[in-house]
Amino acid sequence: MKTILCICFLAVCSAIPAQHLGNFNNQAVQMEISRANIATSMGNGYINQQKRHHSQPLQPSNVLTLNLKSLYNIEATDYTAVFNINQVGASAQEATDLMNQKVDAIKAALKQDGFTGQFSMDMISFVPQYEIEVTKKLFSKTYTEVPVGFELQQNLLISYKNDDDFQKILTACANNEVYNLVKVDYYVNNLDEIYKKLQEKLLEEVSAKKNYYEALGFDMSTYDVFMADKKYYHVPKDYYRSYQAAENVSVEAAQKKKVTRVKKPTSYYYDPISYDGYDVVVNAGISKPVIQLGMDLSLRYQPKPEKPKEPKPASPAPAPPKPKVYVISPDGPVHIKQMPDS
Repeated sequence: MKTILCICFLAVCSAIPAQHLGNFNNQAVQMEISRANIATSMGNGYINQQKRHHSQPLQPSNVLTLNLKSLYNIEATDYTAVFNINQVGASAQEATDLMNQKVDAIKAALKQDGFTGQFSMDMISFVPQYEIEVTKKLFSKTYTEVPVGFELQQNLLISYKNDDDFQKILTACANNEVYNLVKVDYYVNNLDEIYKKLQEKLLEEVSAKKNYYEALGFDMSTYDVFMADKKYYHVPKDYYRSYQAAENVSVEAAQKKKVTRVKKPTSYYYDPISYDGYDVVVNAGISKPVIQLGMDLSLRYQPKPEKPKEPKPASPAPAPPKPKVYVISPDGPVHIKQMPDS
């Protein structure tokens, strides 16, 4: 009996895969959202698929290619929350007054709570609303559009520096019937300094790689270098994804009772840029949504073309022979005389 129970236990355990994904459904959907109430159509797709790495044979070459990627994680220094407010009124004045009352109440509640941020309004639309008035005559009906009110739509922009103030803003807006949060924008002030730090990190990597190449026997002074680089800037609202919690239905309960399935709630999580493939990552450990600044550098070292050999100087032409005259005297001696140049 113990042997049978042991075999059954092992069979059940082998059928249960290791669960390291939390409540992710393997059919979870992917979408881009921000801290917003924007409705987006979603489709089904697989997430977190395991990457398969195939070992490819290396191809040696005397052309050296160097591709470097760097990433800098930094918390935002400024935030701007955008709320959409839609107000209707029987007249243009009433719609405007109701809108102002609502915005003034939000400002007063936040200032009373110690909020020191800034407020601004963005005008979207201000249009009359109509309905059809039917006038009956003896032999006909007349349909006439008549104004019955006005619709005013504006965006309230609230700027702040402390991320903890976001909860205060949400509370103040909800208490005054403003629920439509459009988005939250993230900003950082010292962009130039951050990109300069990334450049320094990349230069250190380039220097280390050149030392490595020289240790392998390459003379870097005999190479021409070609380069290309780029910068990029990613904010958190571009890297939110959605998923549905995984759940199982008891087979026994399904057989005995009629099971009514309910719509699974959709959850969202922040999924920053993966560090896979990056050579430099600054502030890798993050505990909240951050701005991710990146810089990529590509270098190609190509051997310098050989210089053409200088031609050997031509040997000077031999001097023309100077004619000489041999004169034999009757006494026997020979006299050599030079002919004059003509």
